Amino acid sequence: MTDLADLFPGFASEWIGTSNGRIFARVGGKGPPLLLLHGFTQTNVMWHRVAPKLAQKFTLVIADLPGYGWSDIPKSDDVHTPYTKRAMAKTIIEAMEKLGHVRFALAGHDRGGRVAYRLALDHPGRLSRLATLDILPTYEYWARMDRLYGLKIYHWTLLAQPEPLPETLLGQNPTFYLKNKLTSWTRSKTLDPFDQRALAHYIAAFNDPARIHAMCEDYRAGAYADYEHDKADRDAGNRITVPMLALWGAAGIAQSAATPLDTWKSWASNVRGGAMNSGHFLTEEDPDATAAALFDFFSEGV
Repeated sequence: MTDLADLFPGFASEWIGTSNGRIFARVGGKGPPLLLLHGFTQTNVMWHRVAPKLAQKFTLVIADLPGYGWSDIPKSDDVHTPYTKRAMAKTIIEAMEKLGHVRFALAGHDRGGRVAYRLALDHPGRLSRLATLDILPTYEYWARMDRLYGLKIYHWTLLAQPEPLPETLLGQNPTFYLKNKLTSWTRSKTLDPFDQRALAHYIAAFNDPARIHAMCEDYRAGAYADYEHDKADRDAGNRITVPMLALWGAAGIAQSAATPLDTWKSWASNVRGGAMNSGHFLTEEDPDATAAALFDFFSEGV
């Protein structure tokens, strides 16, 4: 994978040591710390169109999740512990501490959004503000998975199957699978929203068998431990207490399952949000509106 520094002018590349391996991050901008986390099929590069706006007021840390992009690939176990969102959240906290940020704002898309809201539930004192992009809580997806929604997010059950089934299937033609996923989740049903350099970066990462395995471990954790962690919080009445912004695509994945804001109101005590003119990939399909919404929300906490 090429560095793609031209997509992030003025940003430095950092490999941050943690107890769960090194985390790769791009660091740039000036102001209070704001951490940005990507989702499945992608890497830190997905933030390249919104980073310039946010960097005007915030020190951005744009990280690859454990097992994704350029971050190290943690060795897993029978219950997928390093890939639970609880474990990933602890790793991210450790990485931010290494950069000198004990408390910070956080935005996450897709799988990164799941790490983000889990961090908010487990470690509320670490966050000033939280934003999620095109997700609902993991518990809600599994609880609402009827026939039509199961067809839309079939990868949740496919990738969670025991090793080596999904690894073998995806490994036969990873580029085809990735392009199919990206295309099917955009509003236009094309690859047009993606910068060709970013797309090449996603393809390169997705063609690494070790990273395919890591992604499958992520989804296995989602089907078991992450679901149970969410259910325990729901049953106990635990809620996200930091100010929260929920954004989703008008033609995205979250919108297909339920009314996203109403759902988040049952999990968070102070949440607002709305739809962007996009499919699943808000930062690449509708970057200006997404950047403005994030900028305005996080600026309220400064």
